[in-house]
Amino acid sequence: MILPEASVTVERLGREGEPLVIIDNFTGQPERLRAMGRAAQYHPAGVDYPGRRALADPAYLDLRRDLMMQIMARVFGLSRGVQCEIAAFSLVTLTPEKLSPRQRIPHHDHSDAGRVAIMHYLDGPESGGTAFYRHRRTGFEAITPAREAAYAAGLDEDLQEFGPPAPGYPSEDSQAFEQIGAVEARADRMALYRGRQLHSGIIPDPAALSDDPGAGRLTINMFVLGH
Repeated sequence: MILPEASVTVERLGREGEPLVIIDNFTGQPERLRAMGRAAQYHPAGVDYPGRRALADPAYLDLRRDLMMQIMARVFGLSRGVQCEIAAFSLVTLTPEKLSPRQRIPHHDHSDAGRVAIMHYLDGPESGGTAFYRHRRTGFEAITPAREAAYAAGLDEDLQEFGPPAPGYPSEDSQAFEQIGAVEARADRMALYRGRQLHSGIIPDPAALSDDPGAGRLTINMFVLGH
């Protein structure tokens, strides 16, 4: 199989300089991945993710194995091997009024520096990308183990001062958070960043969200653990 030429960009986010890697034309086969996503069996994703998920096979990462290993080693410092912990087709489905208070603010996935989140976009800009944030009260952009207690206390202080966040997906700046960067969705674009980075999906049109993987905001989300 002949792969299209991949385009790789490495950015540094905010004041803390956490890396963000963007790879365009990762597979050259977004239609095949979308077809796999339409055929998958979905289930509620639990308390954190605002929608539904289905298992995905991460084996297609081997199409760019050498590139991925170079990125993991040179950008994220993971040179002693990586393994995929989870791979899932993901559909954002919840309407703004059904979001829990914690789903209305940016989040981090893991505080471990060795865990890298991979977001593979399967649709264009209309589906919405990913935004990254700084917590104003603490100044934190990434939540490390040493910061978890202070961050939790800061969120409690936000709640006391500002009240609960209004129903809706995070969007640009708020009283508690400042947006420091964003990735635009493009078909077959992949974004890689440490799971400790504060981030949120960009939902430009909540009315367009759907349980139908053929019509909704379909992505592939993965987490890899490295050393």
